[in-house]
Amino acid sequence: MRRFVVATAALVLAIACARADPVAEFYKGQQIKLIVGYGTGGGYDVYGRLFARHLGRHIPGNPNVIVQNMPGAGSLRAVNFLANTAPKDGTVIATFSRDMPLLAIIGHNANVRFDAHTLTWLGSSSSYANDAYFLFVHKQAAVRSVEDARRPGGAPLVLGGTAEGATGNDVAMVLRSALGLNLRLISGYPDSGGLFLAVDRREVDGRFVGLSATASSHPQWLIPTSNVRMLLQFARETRHPQFPEVPTARELAADDKARALIALAELPYRLSRPFAAPPGVPAERARALQAAFLAVHHDPLYREDAARLKVDISPIGGPQVMHAIDDIAGAPADMLDVIRTIMLDSKGAVEGKR
Repeated sequence: MRRFVVATAALVLAIACARADPVAEFYKGQQIKLIVGYGTGGGYDVYGRLFARHLGRHIPGNPNVIVQNMPGAGSLRAVNFLANTAPKDGTVIATFSRDMPLLAIIGHNANVRFDAHTLTWLGSSSSYANDAYFLFVHKQAAVRSVEDARRPGGAPLVLGGTAEGATGNDVAMVLRSALGLNLRLISGYPDSGGLFLAVDRREVDGRFVGLSATASSHPQWLIPTSNVRMLLQFARETRHPQFPEVPTARELAADDKARALIALAELPYRLSRPFAAPPGVPAERARALQAAFLAVHHDPLYREDAARLKVDISPIGGPQVMHAIDDIAGAPADMLDVIRTIMLDSKGAVEGKR
């Protein structure tokens, strides 16, 4: 009887404690919506769905988590929705292009309606510690090397992209300027899956895409008999150990100014797979979401899933994301002006998909 009384008292106390936790009370029976700023099948979608499968059990109250794809404008549509329309109660989070903070900071795009400093940053699944961003080109393309792409009067290298603010578009324009590459960018593809298909079908010559995204979404590009070749790698100071024959963008830069421009454009990769909630989420819920974000990334079950998908998991928390954003905003004004000019000039150089 005494044991029964003690057990009953412990149960009552546990229930009382759970009810005393306002975060658990709020999230119990709730549904969290995770917005992915791209269509299905691409790298951001893979990371988003992987995270969603494990998030609920690390938040007090164990809410259900569902994924909603919201493609548009290189994920700008999703960030604008998060910042201006989504409920600010901690029931909506989003993942979107790593270049969105840079796009907001340089301030040349009138469609940007958010301040990167005011979002509730949860963290980033990858800080690109074990990843690289490659320029893949079809083996039947006229341009077969960086030297070909630099040759005056030579055939242009035609690349596919989604929209301004998407990494593939912005990196192409930066390297067009920094490395003197003769590029044409065909924009307007809906998502990464469409771009993989466009290269395979020879609609375009190539595209920029991350190694881990390729491994998880289109691994046939990484086998020796692939129909594509790698021309350069970006977002790395040194060559990726699996691909020591492929030069980095920094190596290919002709002078220190070009290298500094490339280094600035590579800063967003420190928050390579970002997750955020809207501004103004109640502080205790924001802290719970941030703690849950890191807990997910140290969960053995999540790690096993990530290994099966072959994605890079090198997480950073919300404060580290803010540090990276501060570093972008604190870059030399002349370098930010160069990026701004490149983005403005690119509007005339980018063709829409027909």
